[in-house]
Amino acid sequence: MRYKYVLFDLDGTLINTNRLILDSFKYTYKKCLGLEVCEEDILKCFGEPLKVTLRRYSEEKADELFNTYIEYNESRHNDTVTIFDGIQELLSELVNQGRTLALVTAKRRRVAIMGLELFDIKKYFDVILALEDTELHKPNPAPVIKALELLGAKPSEALMVGDSVFDIHCAHGASVAAALVKWSAAQDFQDDASSADYVVHDTKELLDIIIG
Repeated sequence: MRYKYVLFDLDGTLINTNRLILDSFKYTYKKCLGLEVCEEDILKCFGEPLKVTLRRYSEEKADELFNTYIEYNESRHNDTVTIFDGIQELLSELVNQGRTLALVTAKRRRVAIMGLELFDIKKYFDVILALEDTELHKPNPAPVIKALELLGAKPSEALMVGDSVFDIHCAHGASVAAALVKWSAAQDFQDDASSADYVVHDTKELLDIIIG
C-alpha cells in the first residue's frame, strides 16, 4: 500500500471552478477599484486564501473586495461549477480500496461543502479541513499537519493532491508527498510548480500512484 491517506485540494483539483474564480476576481477588481486585471495575474494567485489575494490590490478596501467577491461568486456557483472527468469514479474506487480521504482547502467551510454536495462527493471524505480550521493557511504546512492529526496518519503514509504551487509547498512543509494535477490552469502561471513529487494528467494515472 503506497499511500493509505489521500488529501485533496478542492478548486481546480476535484471541481472546475476556474472560470467562476476568474470572473469573480475580474468583476470585483473592476467594480471596487476600477481595475482591469489580466487573467494571467489572477492565475498566479490560485490556491491561496481569498483575503490574501485581495489584499494584494488594496489593503484599505479589503472588506469591500471580499464581500463583493463572495456575493458575485456564490450567486453563480451552482450554475457555473463542474466536476472534472473521472473524479467521482476515482474517489469511489479509493474508498473501495481502503484509502481514507481528507479535503484540505483554503475555502470557507460552507462554500466548500456546497461544492462537494453539488456533485454528491462529500460522502467520500472522513475529514474536511477548511479555512476556519487553522490560523495559518497554504502554503504554510499547518492545514496538512492538522489533517494528519485528525486522520491519525504519519506523513509518510499520506499524499497531497492539488493543482497549485501552494498545495505543493503546504504538503512538503509537512513532509508529505505531493501530486500536481495537470487538468487545471493554475500551475502554468506559477513558479516552482515543477517541484511536485508526481505530475499527473488524468485520474487513472493518479489512482496508479496512490495504489502503488
